[in-house]
Amino acid sequence: MEMMKTAFLGKNKNRSICVGVVILAYIIIELLMFTGSLKSLFINLLVPVTSYIIVALALNLVVGVSGELSLGHAGFMSIGAFTGVIVSSVTSTMITNDILRLFVAIIAGAIVAAVFGFLISIPVLKLQGDYLAIVTLAFGQIIKSLINNTFLGYDASGFHFSFITNNVKLSTGGKMLINGPIGATATDRISTFTVSVIVLIIVLFIIFNFINSKYGRGVMATRDDRIAAQSVGIDVVKTKTIAFVLSAGIAGAAGVLYGLNFSTLVPAKFDFNQSILILVYVVLGGLGNMLGTIISTSLLVLLPELLRFLADYRMLIYSVVLISIMIITNNPTINKTIKKIFKKNKAEGDLNNG
Repeated sequence: MEMMKTAFLGKNKNRSICVGVVILAYIIIELLMFTGSLKSLFINLLVPVTSYIIVALALNLVVGVSGELSLGHAGFMSIGAFTGVIVSSVTSTMITNDILRLFVAIIAGAIVAAVFGFLISIPVLKLQGDYLAIVTLAFGQIIKSLINNTFLGYDASGFHFSFITNNVKLSTGGKMLINGPIGATATDRISTFTVSVIVLIIVLFIIFNFINSKYGRGVMATRDDRIAAQSVGIDVVKTKTIAFVLSAGIAGAAGVLYGLNFSTLVPAKFDFNQSILILVYVVLGGLGNMLGTIISTSLLVLLPELLRFLADYRMLIYSVVLISIMIITNNPTINKTIKKIFKKNKAEGDLNNG
């Protein structure tokens, strides 16, 4: 009983630390913007960075907590992004408040992505290991190809749809919502950094509450030993499905924030490389480590821009940094040395305070 209480308090402490770090970072950034100390380049990156953090947290729920390798989260992100664009455009005359319209789009994008997540989970979660990764990768590519060949318009008479070839005829005042490979154009940029941070905090509460729930504990038990979990009555497929659908919905919400931050959004943005990049954020931050995911994603998204002054050498340095982080975080000797240093410093601090 005492062990369960300690574990529960530990999870709440992790949640509090994550939320505290996010709020502190938000306050610092807002102060920098208020004083004019932040360049416009980095101001424009705030929403994309937050969006990547959210989708990385969503993937960590599958890879780190559930123990399944998914390479399709760029697909869920794209579903949310284009759903958000459609909802935002259609409701622009009915909902004049941009913040309210953004929240409606986020909810719609999360729901649609979650539905797709449930549909793909039916065949996917019967597989394990490399097979699951291959299927989710194929799903992401299929979604990108479908959107790439979709032509969707909207006018006074309703929606008009065409596939592969653009046969959409719109009346005066109509608008193309998705224009095939060109994607969505002339989109209202209604995403804000404040709303992104609010969504990030909500996502953190959802993830940590799920981890502490009966289903979260069931998912982790299944991850550690599938046979043992089944032997004590845990419905393995059900628990993994809930985690996968929840993760897909969160990725969809991140996609809405990302998509409505740009006036133009192309399907090619959400390709295989995007899924791999999100997985890199999760792995370098630590599987199951939400705070590590937040920090690693922030650094790795901003790093190429920080190194832009080095021109052609910036991606080389970026690659070296990735390899270095991977070596450090996966080397038991280095990790043990770092822990010893921290313990020594803490002991010296306690001695000086005493």
